[in-house]
Amino acid sequence: MKQLLEIGQIVNTYGIKGYLKVVPYTDDITRFEQLETIYVETKKELKECTIEQVKYSKNLVLLKLKGIDDINVANEYKNCYLKIEREKAVKLPEDTYFIVDLIGIEVYSDEKETLGKIVDVFPTGSNDVYVVKDELGKQILLPAIGEVIKEVDISNKKMIVHLIAGL
Repeated sequence: MKQLLEIGQIVNTYGIKGYLKVVPYTDDITRFEQLETIYVETKKELKECTIEQVKYSKNLVLLKLKGIDDINVANEYKNCYLKIEREKAVKLPEDTYFIVDLIGIEVYSDEKETLGKIVDVFPTGSNDVYVVKDELGKQILLPAIGEVIKEVDISNKKMIVHLIAGL
């Protein structure tokens, strides 16, 4: 099985012709226009679908998928996730990572202290924040800035950070 990346969630329908309202999990929502197919993960299966049309409404993507031609069929896809093959993902700039690759990474201070694992990543506007939790459940919030994040080794699932005052 190919490794898939989540790029959005269907949150509702739009109109009566089968459009799906999608919350995108990508920084560039126009990314959907470059895709021909997408995988829809339902409770029962992973279904490959052809994209017929892409529109936008506020910060949402409106998708028309082949075979979903009315609101009744579209309703069956509410809360499903959209995925693409990793090979079709955009190439990331240096020092940026897919969230899925960061979750579970072991985090160490530059003084060799084990801090825990990344359990969540959330955007703040200016930079992301990594939520690191240790074995006892204690959390540390680390801003994803060069002053704090010193080394990221995705293949070995390891990150080295410098703790600045206040963290």
